[in-house]
Formats: sequence, structure tokens, C-alpha cells
Amino acid sequence: QVQLVESGGGLVQPGGSLRLSCAASGSIFRINAMGWYRQAPGKQRELVADISSFGSTNYADSVKGRFTISRDNAKNTVYLQMNSLKPEDTAVYYCNADLERNRYSPSRDYWGQGTQVTVSS
Repeated sequence: QVQLVESGGGLVQPGGSLRLSCAASGSIFRINAMGWYRQAPGKQRELVADISSFGSTNYADSVKGRFTISRDNAKNTVYLQMNSLKPEDTAVYYCNADLERNRYSPSRDYWGQGTQVTVSS
């Protein structure tokens, strides 16, 4: 069993900040890329940011300069620091990890349950 548990969502005013965390636990041999996706009502799920096991990062254009993704490999945890939040950032944010459960298994994607982020005055 593998679990990804997110935390840190909530309600924040425009211009405010939030920090999301996602911890992976269970039978894990190796975690490759980790990332954050979001889905707003009536829209498709989209990539927000991802980070490789070596620390290379990739961001959606809409969040560049405002969001920062990081990870702690020792804790199997990925973070998303969100600054200068806008109402259009409102969505359910999902954690994603591409991982291998043992040395014989191919990697596959795992998802967290999602955490709501609402930006509103």
C-alpha cells in the first residue's frame, strides 16, 4: 500500500500565502518525480509544478514567480509554497508521485486525495 497525504489547504485572501505539504508513505522503493496538480470547477486537471528526484523543477506559466516547489527526499515529502495568491488559483490541489514499490516493479503514478485552496476576500 502507498498513501499520499496532503495538508495545508484552506481559505486565504488575495495576495496571501499558503504552503501545501504531501507525504508519501507505505511500501516505497524509490520516488522519481513528484508534483502538484489542480482542478477548478468545470475545468480539467492541470499541472501546477513538478520536481525531479535531483531537484529539477518545472512550473505552469500561470504560477511562475509566485509558487515554489521543493522536496525532502529523506521524508518522502513534497511542498508547494504559494505566494501572491489570486482568485483564479482557487482549486482542489492534488499531489502526485511517480514511484517504484520495489526494484522489480515499473514505476507508476500515485495520487493524493486532494486539498481545497480557496482565494477570496
